[in-house]
Amino acid sequence: MNIYCSALLLLSGLMPMMAFTASASTTHEFSLDNGLKVVVREDHRAPVATSQLWIKVGSSQEPPGQSGLSHALEHMLYQGSSKTCAGEASAILERLGAEENAVTSNDYTAYYQTLAPDHLGVAFELMADLMTTAHLRTESFATEIEVIKQERREHTDDAPQGLAMERLQAIAFPSSAHATPTIGWMHDLQRMSATQLREWYQRWYAPNNATLVIVGDVSLGQIKPLVERYFGDIPRKTLPQVYAPLELAEPGERKIALSQAIHAPQLLMSFNLPSLTTAPDRRTVQALRLLDILLAGSNSARLKKHLQFNEDLFSQISSGYDPFNRGDSLLLLSAQLNSHQRISLDQAQARIWQVIEQLKTTPPDPEELERARTLLIASQVYQQDSISEQATRMGTLESIGLSWRLMEEDIETLNQVSAKDIQQAAVTYLTRQRMSVAHLMPENSHE
Repeated sequence: MNIYCSALLLLSGLMPMMAFTASASTTHEFSLDNGLKVVVREDHRAPVATSQLWIKVGSSQEPPGQSGLSHALEHMLYQGSSKTCAGEASAILERLGAEENAVTSNDYTAYYQTLAPDHLGVAFELMADLMTTAHLRTESFATEIEVIKQERREHTDDAPQGLAMERLQAIAFPSSAHATPTIGWMHDLQRMSATQLREWYQRWYAPNNATLVIVGDVSLGQIKPLVERYFGDIPRKTLPQVYAPLELAEPGERKIALSQAIHAPQLLMSFNLPSLTTAPDRRTVQALRLLDILLAGSNSARLKKHLQFNEDLFSQISSGYDPFNRGDSLLLLSAQLNSHQRISLDQAQARIWQVIEQLKTTPPDPEELERARTLLIASQVYQQDSISEQATRMGTLESIGLSWRLMEEDIETLNQVSAKDIQQAAVTYLTRQRMSVAHLMPENSHE
């Protein structure tokens, strides 16, 4: 067993967490005097709870030449603090049977633990300490930055699909910071310093720039004293001005071509779309979400049905649209040609356009629309079976500047979308002036 050097007040327990019978849907919200916002949702179906600390900083705030700071800081936060040695925070949580991880995106950095409710105080103390007293030593950074560089090589530089996605994103966002890869450009990682990380940490890690979300077998009366105990004395900070990463409405058609070690040509198409924070209204976003499902979000979707199953043009085709961004977003179509097909990617792209244009002129019939709506609503309902998914949705909404309460209205607003709404969304947003394309070709091949 490792010898720990911790100065933690709690190692294996805290004040007893008593069972109670409140409704699983009961949700509470409060803020500390230092600005930390706390959301507590009671879900008593199992004796477990998840705690998620969301810091409102990600790659979209990073200045040119310093990409990857937020993600590198996420790595470094566990390399020692005033109360723990390097790696000890994770070791303590593992001893308590917790599942823990962290994630960085364009808009936020989140740290989360799922564990028995009577150990939540340990998670709170660890997170409060790491967000305020992380050492961020130069010698630890020298080792960790090499880990991050290798992560980039594995998932991007040496991964054809990852590289294509990064390059596509770079041209899809010509005027906003969403073009910056979260992991950072390799040349920026090579010149990053521990001093930069310490400055970034001091600038953004503050209680008034964070949201703490707890979901599970808990009550407000049990959680609030713990939050006040471990987070209440952290001083608030004056934060930099933050601007939403807005994109040009019609940047113009853009295209790149890459040759990679793949066995069949691949096609990526994206369209610049508004998100939940930038759309003219929520009905537009819900129409775009359903449009995503209708295009390639299910086996009965138009692109899959016609081009993958009927015509055997593609071995796979999928679509995705993330409306939960602090700025504008994308609708992404990804397709791989069947190896026996002898057509170019330009011809394949033309077939996709034919299906898109048909959607503009022929809206979904009632059965098609209801099937898509049912699939999307079902996915939202299934997510509620997971306390982690519930917390993640609430934390995401709060971190992009919206209220967690929007998730409570999701099904109602989806049910209001008509076929005409979807058709209008296709006409407005699926245009060549909003499109970016990446052609991914096998090495030594000629299109």
